[in-house]
Amino acid sequence: MLLPLLVALLPLSAHAAERQVVLIAHPQVANTSLTRDTTRAIFAMRQRSWPDGQAVRVFVLPNNHPVHARFAKERLTVYPHQLQLAWDRMVFSGTGQAPSQVGSQIEMLERVATTPGALGYLEREYLDDRVQVVTME
Repeated sequence: MLLPLLVALLPLSAHAAERQVVLIAHPQVANTSLTRDTTRAIFAMRQRSWPDGQAVRVFVLPNNHPVHARFAKERLTVYPHQLQLAWDRMVFSGTGQAPSQVGSQIEMLERVATTPGALGYLEREYLDDRVQVVTME
């Protein structure tokens, strides 16, 4: 009785793995692992360089994109509107800038792959060997 249930759930788990949102970086970025706090600081635009000193170029999807919402909630443990408020505050006060926005996951992959120091995110199914996955501790 248990075996048919497990067999029925296998496609769901494979699909869930493809849908997992992963952190990606330009292939020449030295850091392949970041803490959640560091990742959150980078995406909130409070930390503007990698731990080795290289400038970080942050790319995000639009606030209303479901992958952006999942990344913010699941990986950064913040709501998308909280990120937007932080970006707006920096832009309006003149103390910083918002991340670069891309229109799709395909564009995210292209921009991160071709921009030195870039950091972004996308669903695992969009990954290819032009970028590296950055793990979060």
